[in-house]
Amino acid sequence: MTTRTAPSATALYDIPGPATRKRHLLYGIVSTALILALLGWVVYLLFDTEQFTSAKWTPFEYKGIQELLLRGLGNTLKAFAYAAVLSLLLGAVLAVGRLSDHRAVRWIATLLVEFFRAMPVLVMIFFIFVALKVQPLPALVTGLTLYNGSVLAEVFRTGILSVERGQSEAAYALGLRKTQVTRFVLAPQAVRAMLPTIISQLVVALKDTSLGYLITYEEFLHAGKLIASNLDYDLPFIPVVMVISPIYIGMCMLLSWFATWVAKRERRNPKMKAVEIAPAEPGTLLPGVQ
Repeated sequence: MTTRTAPSATALYDIPGPATRKRHLLYGIVSTALILALLGWVVYLLFDTEQFTSAKWTPFEYKGIQELLLRGLGNTLKAFAYAAVLSLLLGAVLAVGRLSDHRAVRWIATLLVEFFRAMPVLVMIFFIFVALKVQPLPALVTGLTLYNGSVLAEVFRTGILSVERGQSEAAYALGLRKTQVTRFVLAPQAVRAMLPTIISQLVVALKDTSLGYLITYEEFLHAGKLIASNLDYDLPFIPVVMVISPIYIGMCMLLSWFATWVAKRERRNPKMKAVEIAPAEPGTLLPGVQ
């Protein structure tokens, strides 16, 4: 006959007793009921305002509407791809500038980072589009690159500085130059630690591509706006939101999944595994040592 030992308290919290567990169960049931009631109320409002009528959903069956959405989705992905690559490159350059041994380079890089981080993305996009008379796609990509690149520069710089100092000291002791130490020792370790933050910022860039509709760039949200404001389809605003939102959420989740996959692949990389060290054995004594 086996006996059950009562769970003991930990350093972080006390194990709840029977009364506390019942109270937590009651809280969970009440919270679930409230959430279900809220969802039911939202669904009721959607039906009450006739958001599920065939007139509002029929447009999505037309080939022209489907092509419009696909073209907008393709333009969104194109703008994101350009902005993501350029933001990573700009962030790396500005991070190197902020870590430079030359004071002038450090000051210039710091000024650029702080300026573009403080400037609203929409203001930069409008300035480039209106004042500099740049086409919608380059204006959108440039605005996203300047903002996200400056944020990523701080992420890269913080990640490199977070690597243990002994790593760089050991590399310098082997005769490596600063660029080699950063490239081969510090950066690989920092990237693995910074990967979640980098992906989070790229998700921000992906969502900010929707600002392109304000400068007439025909991206995904712009296509949805054209459909939602169509009187012939009884202004299907809510159906358009219900179609576009899951796609945006799916793209962000796919990006996060890709980051997780890359992280797992790095951990399985044989080059990243620890090397087994043989146990110490008696060796030849130094001359003069008994």
